[in-house]
Amino acid sequence: MSWELRGEHLADLARGATLLGTGGGGDPYIGRRLVERVLGDGAITILDPDEIADDLFVVPTAQMGAPTVMVEKIPAGTEPTLALRTLEKHLGRTADATMPIECGGINSMIPLVVAAETGLPVVDADGMGRAFPELSMETFAVYGVHGSPLALAGERGETVVIDTGDDDRQMEWLARAVTIRLGGVGHIAEYAMSGADVRRTAVPRTLSMALRLGTAIRQARETKRSPFEAIAETLSTTLYSHVRELFVGKVRDVERRTTDGFAKGAARVAAADGGSELELRFQNENLTAHVDGRLVAIVPDLICVLDAETAEPITTEGLRYGQRVRVIGISTPDMMRTPEALAAFGPGAFGIDEEFVPVEQALPAETPVEGAATASVG
Repeated sequence: MSWELRGEHLADLARGATLLGTGGGGDPYIGRRLVERVLGDGAITILDPDEIADDLFVVPTAQMGAPTVMVEKIPAGTEPTLALRTLEKHLGRTADATMPIECGGINSMIPLVVAAETGLPVVDADGMGRAFPELSMETFAVYGVHGSPLALAGERGETVVIDTGDDDRQMEWLARAVTIRLGGVGHIAEYAMSGADVRRTAVPRTLSMALRLGTAIRQARETKRSPFEAIAETLSTTLYSHVRELFVGKVRDVERRTTDGFAKGAARVAAADGGSELELRFQNENLTAHVDGRLVAIVPDLICVLDAETAEPITTEGLRYGQRVRVIGISTPDMMRTPEALAAFGPGAFGIDEEFVPVEQALPAETPVEGAATASVG
């Protein structure tokens, strides 16, 4: 069912989208403020993917670049609509709606900025069901919709159109190079598709799910309930039904570098008794989690770092020494676990020499984990 999004929803939406972003997808505060600046007292129509017309012309919009850069290089706010208009001009067709390409603190918000500026509705779906670092890592591409042509806009009004046909990897490579030349951040419009294509290729209702997650965390804190149990309860009836607690401890080390347009690195979390350690590896988003060398979660399943008390999601650029955290794993939807999907954004796509193991198999609910309070949350 379609619904209206207003300013009072944005804080909860940003929180839930940041959780689903698995450490990436951009800073939630910046994302929320960008929407607030243009939305004011207005409302944005959110379209349920099952209710849209087959011939609706949908153009997703997003921000790309290293999250570490985005913290210091704040967008002007005009770039995503400029990217959309540039792609419309190139295609000779006007968009009927926009849509996120991924979940995240900024990239669930960029289409809302466009919607607030243009009056377009936003489709309640995206192409990752989480966040991934590369534009080719989309369920859209896996199931037959290609990203090219892509329009990219910079903060000073620069625009570039990249047309690589059906080669989404080449599109990503060229767009990443342009983004680096723009200072590490760019805004894009890509993966233009029909409403029928949305239903066939997108992960459905991720905006509304992010809003429910963020609201559940807030309400649990307000009523002195466990926000971690609230997360598990909220996800239990969704496409993300398995939740596992991977580790609880204190961040003791973070290694992070910005290279090739990505934030890459690792973080180590030590248990309170000092006898066990979790290691996270990330490229914008968290990719692997090992406890004392044992794999407990791996991409494309979600690995989320949360404040140990409040369950506030922590992005990879926000990780700091001394933070007390709880790390959870969440199963990704089945459409993201097919052989075709794993070829696009499974471990091998990141050069990881480990096979994908679903989090619910790597860590069955009854299996205790050193450093974790329980193996199953909720």
